[in-house]
Amino acid sequence: MTQIINWGIIGLGNVALKFAEAFKDSNNSKLKAVSSNTEDKINKFQKKFNIAKDYCFNKYEDLLDCKEIDIVYIALPNSMHKEWVRKSIERKKNILIEKPAFIDLSQIENIKKKILNNNLFFSESFIYRHSPQIFEVLELLKNNTIGELKSMVSNYGTNLLTKKNIFGLIKKKKINNNNRLYSKKLGGGAILDLGCYPVSLSMLVASTISKIDCEKIRVVDKIKEMGSSKVDVNSHARIEFENGFVSDVNTSFSKEIGKETVIIGSEGLLKIVNPWQIDPPTIILEGKINKKIEIECAKNIFLYQINNISKNLLEGKSKPDFPGVSINETIELTKILNKWLN
Repeated sequence: MTQIINWGIIGLGNVALKFAEAFKDSNNSKLKAVSSNTEDKINKFQKKFNIAKDYCFNKYEDLLDCKEIDIVYIALPNSMHKEWVRKSIERKKNILIEKPAFIDLSQIENIKKKILNNNLFFSESFIYRHSPQIFEVLELLKNNTIGELKSMVSNYGTNLLTKKNIFGLIKKKKINNNNRLYSKKLGGGAILDLGCYPVSLSMLVASTISKIDCEKIRVVDKIKEMGSSKVDVNSHARIEFENGFVSDVNTSFSKEIGKETVIIGSEGLLKIVNPWQIDPPTIILEGKINKKIEIECAKNIFLYQINNISKNLLEGKSKPDFPGVSINETIELTKILNKWLN
């Protein structure tokens, strides 16, 4: 078997650009092909990443039909995920799908069945799940560093809807309904775009106590502030897990609520300054142990995800190693997000 996994990217937006930049430091992966319906984006990627012209496609189907591609990263708007996951399965392609994988639960079970029947790899792209920081957090929790886990508060939000003018006065921005963040049709809104991160981390932390049953999870105290384009711009919810763990999750396009997560135990707390990115990764312990832990990481956090998934494929695995997100967890996450949204 080849020791290099050939990747293709469908959808060449900002996230895809950051993802593509990580390949230069990978020793088991290669960005082989890209696809977009925008010629300028194809040209930009071709030049920047030195991709052969024969592997630059203006039709997504053509990339999926390319036999040399081992796995496709789907970085399209949320509303397009279901269609292109289905088409990738039809072409027997392994899949990494940008989060959130699906907007609603319809057809997910059918998609899962097809993935399993075809022995295809599938994972949802939560890059923080592959970083050294999350492995350190899990080890600290496993070792009862803060005692018995009780609750957590997890935020992800920034103010995208106001700006300062030249006189320093705050001015509201007009929402662009065609922007994917604010478009209901494209699956926009703070919950789906950013809130999926705190929910995902809540599930991960709760699962360190005991196996979680999403059918028994309650999503309560829901607050949703809707914008002019009919998607949420500021939202809160409390997730009550069957094992007694409770998580307050907050997300926003309209407020600077930051990116911090605080996990509370019976003997202290663990604070992750920014679970989602690297700037730099810092963990703070307070209580029984008072300590600040700074972790050395690659500059591009996507590198860990690319390397880990490529390693899984080289080993013949059809699902990511823990704590990567499998199709089963994607289904559970979608259920919780739907409870928050509805």
